[in-house]
Amino acid sequence: MYHDELTFSVRERRVGDTIVVELRGELDLFATPRLSARLDALTVQPRPALVLDLRQLAFMDCGALTALCRVRARTAARGGRLYVVTNRRHILRLLQVTRLLRAFDVFSDLPSALARAASASDTPTQADQGAIA
Repeated sequence: MYHDELTFSVRERRVGDTIVVELRGELDLFATPRLSARLDALTVQPRPALVLDLRQLAFMDCGALTALCRVRARTAARGGRLYVVTNRRHILRLLQVTRLLRAFDVFSDLPSALARAASASDTPTQADQGAIA
């Protein structure tokens, strides 16, 4: 068993058209590659809708921010949407000091993020409207 298997876990579930990815434990140098690979797989299809639930993360380092920025870019490039759920002060502070807080749609609870995802699925994206990015 590897270090990241002891301290980090990922659980996925589908709610309507949205995939909720729940992260638990410590998202550090050892766990980030596994998370990145999974998020890459989830953003292969056009117009992915993802909710990353970070409420159970005890720790997140700057390397994890790279993974979050990558999934944000991949999701947007495919005409999809990404939502982040956290009420953890240390994660909000990390996003704030790195000036990434405004780069993500952040919610304090899962029902609010899912409601936004459901309402956004009814709104056409630039890709749906034929815009060239």
